Amino acid sequence: MATDPALDIARSHATLLRVARGQAGPRPRIYRPAPALAFGRLDTRRPGYDAAVAAARARGFAPVLRLAGGQAAAYDEQSLVVEQFLGGDDAGGDLHDRFSDMTTLLADALRELGVDARVGELPGEYCPGEHSVNSAGTLKVAGAAQRVVRGAAMVSAVVVVGHGAAIRDVLVDVYAALEVDWDPATAGSLDEHHPELGIDDVEGAIVGALGAAAFWRTDPETEALAADLLARHAV
Repeated sequence: MATDPALDIARSHATLLRVARGQAGPRPRIYRPAPALAFGRLDTRRPGYDAAVAAARARGFAPVLRLAGGQAAAYDEQSLVVEQFLGGDDAGGDLHDRFSDMTTLLADALRELGVDARVGELPGEYCPGEHSVNSAGTLKVAGAAQRVVRGAAMVSAVVVVGHGAAIRDVLVDVYAALEVDWDPATAGSLDEHHPELGIDDVEGAIVGALGAAAFWRTDPETEALAADLLARHAV
């Protein structure tokens, strides 16, 4: 169920810290977010940041500050946020291995649904990265990022299933304000290539890959810490 976008990021932050402190075990998380434009820390230093925030709000996307790295990215209730929280030896492993594990899981799940899912950066894509997932080598449909603290790591990905036009439109406005060049044709949603796929289909495939633990729900201790961290992610 979609909630406050900044609070959802604060919940992820709280979970990461609790795993790092040994107060919670490693776990996956998957949820459907409310419409948000997630800005990276470097975005906030650009002269056009305030205009970009206003552009996001004008399109109905709440501006928030990312927990993981990366540039501005948009998502809404027709997207899925998929996270893996790792502790112990797994948290101290290789950065690229963690990325590879996540993107392989997502690409394999999408292939099971008939998507020509490929891992790699598209020329001119928004929030570029070698661990992006695209459809048929032309449309970015998922991006991944990480946050590492002492004792824990989080790998987070956003899979854009629907509302591709709305995602493109807000990114065009936001990236114009930030004065970042990119190719809007690379942004979109899975259903633009596969109109038969709905978010339930994609969620089911990813949950099948993650296992039943993907339906972990928050707890009072995590909620209390998230409330304390909320101001770090709200704009």
